[in-house]
Amino acid sequence: MKHLLKMLDLTGEEIIDILNLADQLKYELKHGIPHPYLKGKTLGMIFQKASTRTRVSFETGMYQLGGYPLFLSSHDLQIGRGEPVQDTARVLSRYLDGIMIRTFEQKEVEDLAEYGSIPIINGLTDFCHPCQVLADLMTIREFKGSFDGLKMCFIGDGNNMANSLIVGCLKVGMAVSVACPEGYRPPAEILRFAEKYDNFEITDSPIKSAENADVLITDVWASMGQEGEAEIRKKAFAGYQINDELMAVAHNDAIVLHCLPAHREEEITEKVFEAHAKEIFEEAENRLHAQKAVMVRLMAD
Repeated sequence: MKHLLKMLDLTGEEIIDILNLADQLKYELKHGIPHPYLKGKTLGMIFQKASTRTRVSFETGMYQLGGYPLFLSSHDLQIGRGEPVQDTARVLSRYLDGIMIRTFEQKEVEDLAEYGSIPIINGLTDFCHPCQVLADLMTIREFKGSFDGLKMCFIGDGNNMANSLIVGCLKVGMAVSVACPEGYRPPAEILRFAEKYDNFEITDSPIKSAENADVLITDVWASMGQEGEAEIRKKAFAGYQINDELMAVAHNDAIVLHCLPAHREEEITEKVFEAHAKEIFEEAENRLHAQKAVMVRLMAD
């Protein structure tokens, strides 16, 4: 593994290796065991999209690993004034040991990897969110013990979260069911990958998708950059909500995850969110541990 650009690039074995290391790093942190695997290393963090969890978890994680994080706002970089990505990649490769970028276009991430000479980590694009899904998988395994025989149900927009969840969950052996309205399904590239698996289904029925689910996951109806579509999306996604009705057809011990921020009473009810807050905020914490594992695998000597 040279970069983390998208879940499609990872093998199932690589995903499990990252999760195992994340578990180890979490244990060491909780027990006060230092792990300065990246001592003297520098990570540049380019943000073209706002962030709470991504910025704080990467910055804290790099510090805990003994390295130094640099916050690089697109407003301050020449990339924000039109410098080609390939030039930025070649310059930053001479200063840094790794780059994390949170941006809109997947091509920007791919170009950084193509023209740079250091590891590139995708902190989120409109196409995928691999760091979040690694944290989700870590959380699922923590609460369920293993992935064997589990069904993951995603309700909502066929967006970056859905894309990465479909790929990640299928690669570790879970069954996957996705419920999206017509016109909001995942892109063809993701569906072509998923349709090779017998344990994948896509439907427009949230109830059907949630039947016998072990894990239910959702995301906001309008992601960053889609705020102008909010009212249209509210109509399109009416009924695509994790609520008591859906929980009633899932397994009794099903867990609920949300990448946050959550819009209560839209994609998830307040009642369900608070009933499953333990899982949701463990999931948020696991961003730190999963990303530390990625950085160690990519940047350690």
